[in-house]
Amino acid sequence: MKTYGLIGYPLSHSFSKKYFTEKFQNEGITNNQYELFPIGDINSLPDLLAENPSIVGLNVTIPHKVTVLPFLNDIEEAAEKIGAVNCICIRSFEGDTYMKGYNTDAFGFEESLKPLLKPQHQKALVFGDGGAAKAVKYVLEKLNIEYQIVVRKAISGAILYEDITAEILKSHKLLINTTPLGMSPHIETCPNIDYSLLNEEYLAYDLVYNPLETIFLAKAAENGASIKNGLEMLYKQAEKAWCIWNNVR
Repeated sequence: MKTYGLIGYPLSHSFSKKYFTEKFQNEGITNNQYELFPIGDINSLPDLLAENPSIVGLNVTIPHKVTVLPFLNDIEEAAEKIGAVNCICIRSFEGDTYMKGYNTDAFGFEESLKPLLKPQHQKALVFGDGGAAKAVKYVLEKLNIEYQIVVRKAISGAILYEDITAEILKSHKLLINTTPLGMSPHIETCPNIDYSLLNEEYLAYDLVYNPLETIFLAKAAENGASIKNGLEMLYKQAEKAWCIWNNVR
């Protein structure tokens, strides 16, 4: 039996378990299972692997995407540049465990974003600078899209929401929400910008996928902007993880 799973804490609900369990059933993949491993302390990872020798692949979620790095034997270039891992491939050689880390969030975001980009989307406002923003910034740099980070509390290299002037908003026609604003159950929240300035030239992308249309996306759409939620990104990063675990190119 091959075991795949998700480490993080808490793990009250999991897209990944549902996705992969259904994948195994629908594609007739036998002797595979996907389990949840809620670990609060990343230092317990070696014990988890020792107790579950059938684990060959892990997804990684909050709060371990960065703290897991010292436990890895190798890390792909993209994940190293991003500074965060959300996928681990695990192999055993002569009794030793070998772990390589990847970041499939970047792949999922890039693949879902690229088809939507238009010539005017050369500058982006990125709302939030937490873990989710790491992969977004990596992809924007890869695509040569300038970006400005927007946060609620002052940090170096970012501006505050109240600093967003009409001129700034008019010159940044790609808007990306990497924060939990609008996520269930707090669906009434959204990035605090002047949505009335938006029009059909704008693209609003929300990493949130529950609900499928956040207040951020709804307000952007009301003013003519194209919108995209994070569901396709989620599916694409999951499929990329599957390919990594099974060495599929």
